[in-house]
Order: sequence, then C-alpha cells, then structure tokens
Amino acid sequence: MSTAYFQHFPEIVRPRTLISRDTDLLEDFVKDLGGRAVLKPLQGSGGSGVFLVHRKKAPNLSQIIEAISRDGYVVAREYLPEAKKGEIRFFVMNALPLEQDGAYAAFRRVSTSDDVRSNMSAGGKTEKAVVTDEMSHMIDIVRPKRVADGMFLVGLDIVGDKLMEVNVCSPGGLGSVHSLTGVNFANVVIAELERKVAIRQHHPEIDNRALATG
Repeated sequence: MSTAYFQHFPEIVRPRTLISRDTDLLEDFVKDLGGRAVLKPLQGSGGSGVFLVHRKKAPNLSQIIEAISRDGYVVAREYLPEAKKGEIRFFVMNALPLEQDGAYAAFRRVSTSDDVRSNMSAGGKTEKAVVTDEMSHMIDIVRPKRVADGMFLVGLDIVGDKLMEVNVCSPGGLGSVHSLTGVNFANVVIAELERKVAIRQHHPEIDNRALATG
C-alpha cells in the first residue's frame, strides 16, 4: 500500500519504480536500470521477500519474479548505492517533522551484514540519525500531498536524497527513537491526539481529514 501510494509524489524525491506482475515488463525495466535492481512483493513488511538482483551475476531473474509474483504484484526499484549506509526512518506528525526538546523523531537503520535489507526483523540495527537540510527539503516537497490526504502520523523511509516508502498503517520505531534520543515521542503523539479530541468536541463540524493535520 505505502509503496504504491508514494508513486503520487514528485519524481525528484523517489527512485525509479515499476509495480507489475508482467515478467517481460519487469525484466525490461531491470535492463533499463543497468541490470541492477531491488525486487520485493507489493504486500509485505519487515523485509520479507526482498531481493537485490544483478542481471549479469544472477541470470535467474525470471524465476525470482515468478516466485515473488505468486502472491501478488512485484515492486522493481532502482538500486541506490547509498543504501549501503542504511536508511532513515523519519516520523512526521501534522505534516511536519516530529520534534521535541530539540530532538527529531528519526533514526537510521543499518544492516549488520551484506544483506541489502536493514529491517530490524532481518538483523538490522539502529543508530542515531543526523537530520540534514536535504531531508527537511524532501519533507517540504511531499507535505502538500500528505496534508490533502489528512495523514496524522507517518514514518518516511529515506535513502540518500530519495523517499523509499511512506509507512501509514504501521509506522513503527518510536521505541527505538526513545532509546537513542532519550525523548519519549509516544507521549508527544498521545498529547496531540488528546488535543485533537478536545477540538472535535467543541467543533464537530471539522472533519477528520482537516483535523488530522491541523
């Protein structure tokens, strides 16, 4: 769901991606990427079923596509060399960076092996994240869409200068941020939810979409 959704964001902030079940289309797309790409199922989480393919070194691309597509659509995405440094999970609330006491709700997930995945369930580890001007600019670019769709709390996955995913239904990791920064952002989120409930009690005419980001 999140992978398909972020295709609506400007191309400047997302890697080249194709979502399909057509083996020929997927193989042609990987070829256009120079033969190197990341393949994964559209449905799924935790890094399950993720493959880094190199056409010259792994000629069994069609078999990989067939295996992934048995349960649904396949996501083919350009490989970003910056992924070796891991990815940033950046939490955004009310369409703005989640921040408290001078700390951002963000952390870096890195792989502890040669595995392309940095997911915690795949053996990844967490580190403190340095929030850059480029990340802030990216959040500014995608803000209008998130405001229009009334997204209250999401987790943005960022590699280099590209947005990889928008985690809406299960943006986990606030516990990791708490451990790394000492800031309990869960309390911040709960306090904001309570504020919104109070607003709704006094202004029932405000719909949930408007309330989510205001």
